[in-house]
Amino acid sequence: MPRLNRPFAILVFSLALAVCSCSRRAAAPAAPDGIAARWFTLQGDSLLVSISPFDLSRDTLLIDHPFGRIICMSSSHVGFLEALGCDSVAVGVSGVGYLWGEKVRENAAEVGYDAALDYEKVLGLNPDLVLAYSLSASVPPYVAKLRSLGVRVVIVNEHLESHPLARAEYLRFAGALTGKLALADSLFSSIKESYLSQAVHTDKPRKAILNIPYAGMWYVPGEDNYMSQLVRDAGGVVLGARKGLSGSSVISLEEALSLALQADVWLNPGGCRTKDQLYAVNSLFRKFPEEIYNNNLRTVASGGNDFWESGVVRPDLVLSDLRNILSGTPAPLNYYIRLE
Repeated sequence: MPRLNRPFAILVFSLALAVCSCSRRAAAPAAPDGIAARWFTLQGDSLLVSISPFDLSRDTLLIDHPFGRIICMSSSHVGFLEALGCDSVAVGVSGVGYLWGEKVRENAAEVGYDAALDYEKVLGLNPDLVLAYSLSASVPPYVAKLRSLGVRVVIVNEHLESHPLARAEYLRFAGALTGKLALADSLFSSIKESYLSQAVHTDKPRKAILNIPYAGMWYVPGEDNYMSQLVRDAGGVVLGARKGLSGSSVISLEEALSLALQADVWLNPGGCRTKDQLYAVNSLFRKFPEEIYNNNLRTVASGGNDFWESGVVRPDLVLSDLRNILSGTPAPLNYYIRLE
């Protein structure tokens, strides 16, 4: 990503991900219970295989020792390390100033973004491994460059998993890298149990509209998207979500207004923290549901949002928020605020 305003960069990443997720992918290996991670496997505790959702190509990593120096190209990668008590392992981060975790934010080095990666800084950090991501079957140029310089890189496809628990299972990915697989297994088992115990199944779901327009277009997560899954497990339904789609589809503002008139609640309206901020974006939003919640309770001044850091690791806490929101239960929230 270009070194622009970080919130803008995050938005561009999200939109690019939404578009690429809509494209046709190779058939995925079926998860036994429908919620397990599909895009990585562990063979014992020494061989990790990352699988491309696009063409099923495999990125194999031999773990010959615990990796003590890791560079993370995504905030979610940092979240997994933090959950395992491996804050110090993250020696470099793309967008380090936008992290919620104070230890990593203060101690890790900034390495730049994708095409603007600081290769000299990366080499100077002497990493055991770089955790990268991709939005297509093609190897990102910066990954190819790093590998040509002798840096070990593995592409992590956590962001392309469609179930919240599948994303959280990348705790085991991080656990294998850091020699803490037993701890990761225990944590993930607890998170999974907590999530499944809260999941709601109802014939009368509350209707939710999600997101906010960008460049005149509104992105709606598909029915198989992880966010739609969270809303569904909390007792709701995402209006406009297309069946059989894990990525996002685009609707116009007019279509969004039509959906909003049917909705009970509005979730995740961009960076807004008050209704006045939201209505200043577009006066039509006054016709949207009065009940509005945003996932930006835990943010830093620079624009970073812990929803995309620890929230990926703890979908059970996110589900708790959404369940309380959709049921109208007054309770302290972990990641969400109600807009007033």
